[in-house]
Amino acid sequence: MARLSAFSLSKKYNLPAGVRAMNVLSQDFPPKSHLPGHVHLIGAGPGDPELLTRRALRLMIEADVVVYDRLVSPEIMALIPAHIRRIDVGKLPKAHKVPQDGINAMLIDLARQGLRVARVKGGDPLIFGRGSEEAEACRAVGIACDYTPGITSAQGAACSTGVPLTHRGLATGVRYVTGHRARDGALDLDWASLASGDTTLVVYMGVANIAEISGKLIAHGLAAETPVLAVASATTPRETRVLSDLAGIAAAVADAQPEAPVLFIIGRVVSLYEPALLAAALACEGAGMAAYA
Repeated sequence: MARLSAFSLSKKYNLPAGVRAMNVLSQDFPPKSHLPGHVHLIGAGPGDPELLTRRALRLMIEADVVVYDRLVSPEIMALIPAHIRRIDVGKLPKAHKVPQDGINAMLIDLARQGLRVARVKGGDPLIFGRGSEEAEACRAVGIACDYTPGITSAQGAACSTGVPLTHRGLATGVRYVTGHRARDGALDLDWASLASGDTTLVVYMGVANIAEISGKLIAHGLAAETPVLAVASATTPRETRVLSDLAGIAAAVADAQPEAPVLFIIGRVVSLYEPALLAAALACEGAGMAAYA
């Protein structure tokens, strides 16, 4: 099978000029057409390399090419050997380097060259990661693919902040929702069911719409004083937090300007947030077991 040139890749995937991925794609891959290609859809977790699964790491270092998202932390990317080719297809709000259809086509073409493709995503590939869309596209043309789960950002943020997602007497359940719609569509969520004081609500990708989200929740009965914790870059050295209530979270986030990715934990469980206790625990961890003597 003929190898793809930089020009053909640029035309096929609708890549804009100057995309960093082209620096990688301009180098032809060694022919492996005699081997069956395979796409591994891998969850890289929330960012801390110690939270990466052993399977995820093995597949990444055994890959011929790594296709990765913006939400994969630099600490995770640093684990990939230098000789493995990398393709950056990261998305920013209203600025997609490669459209989703282009990513699907890219994965298929790379696998058809007989390559082992590690498609690496932040968090878990099946929680707001479009992993199932990419798997569907691959399987439709006979490309083998599989999933490797990752710790989703909500779990990572809960553990790094000490805020549980469920707690007896405070929350009997937890719901994950997206705070963004494709092509800036309307947020047509079931606000009445989401405005439950007995459930923890975790909002992904909601920074741009947090004013609307908080307003709709209050309008549908969730108390304005419900505590909210915004967590940016959870589990990484860049993690930042913004604590407020439902009525004030939009203004607090606008003032703090946390850097994406940001998620919001909304509910009574946030009342358990104790930053002083967390700081003490982290100090103990840094000092080793001697700190507990």
